[in-house]
Formats: sequence, structure tokens, C-alpha cells
Amino acid sequence: MTPKGSRDFFAGLLFIALGIAFAWGATAYSFGDAAAPGPGYFPFGLGVLLALLGGMVLFKSLSIESEGGQPVGPIAWRPLLAIVLAVVGFGLGLHRLGLLLTVTGVGFGVSFAGREARLWEALLLGLGLALFSWAVFVAGLGLPLPVWPSPVSTWWPH
Repeated sequence: MTPKGSRDFFAGLLFIALGIAFAWGATAYSFGDAAAPGPGYFPFGLGVLLALLGGMVLFKSLSIESEGGQPVGPIAWRPLLAIVLAVVGFGLGLHRLGLLLTVTGVGFGVSFAGREARLWEALLLGLGLALFSWAVFVAGLGLPLPVWPSPVSTWWPH
């Protein structure tokens, strides 16, 4: 059987692989039962659902003809790198730079995933996201997130 839509074919394979990986990883945690689910219950269920969704997408790609076969295009490196660097930057910066500076930087950086980004718009996006994040997570929910940068001496473990 040859795929009639290669985008759906590869997406289905990816969903199946990720679903199986998450379900398998969840088996390291206790499941509990339906009345008192353990920490592995929810990720296992999501992994199974993702694998089933991947199976449906894969089946569709093998059975339904797509116009032009929907070839997989070239990898969009710019948005991929911008998003990955933003996630890494958020993880590394939150406890060192605080919520406001980290989210401003992440919003600023992610806006350059597209080619039409402008400097002032990117800065306004970052500042807006930072203020929104502070309002929701710190002021609204009361989460104990560092809002301002911590002293440089606490950035690296001793």
C-alpha cells in the first residue's frame, strides 16, 4: 500500500510513536484505579488516545486520495528554532531572570519566527505577555513564581 497523502502518513506515524512512548513512559508510575487514579493513569490514557488518533490519520493517508498527494515540504527552520529556543530560554531563565524578563524575552524571540516581525511589535508582544502572565499566575492564582531577577550568586548550584 502506498500513501496517498504523505503529510498525513508521516503525521500518523509521529502520533503513533509519541503516543506509544508516552504510554510506555507512564507505566513507570502507579496507576491506581478509576476512583483514585495514580500519577500514571492520565498520561497513559493520553498516550493511548494519541496513538489511536495517529492510527486513524495513518489509515486515512493510506485509503483516501489527496489532491496532488500532499507532498511534505521543506522544513521551516526559522519557526522551529525560534520555538525550541523560546522553550529552552524559558526553562533556563525563569528562576534566574524572573517571570517578567523571561516572558518578555520569550515573547520577543518567538515573534521572529515569522518573517514579517518588526522590532517594536515584538517588544510590545513580549511586554504584553509578561504583564498578562504576571496578572494571571502571580496576582490571580497566587503562584510563588519569581517575578524579578534573583541575585547572580544564586544562578548556579554550588
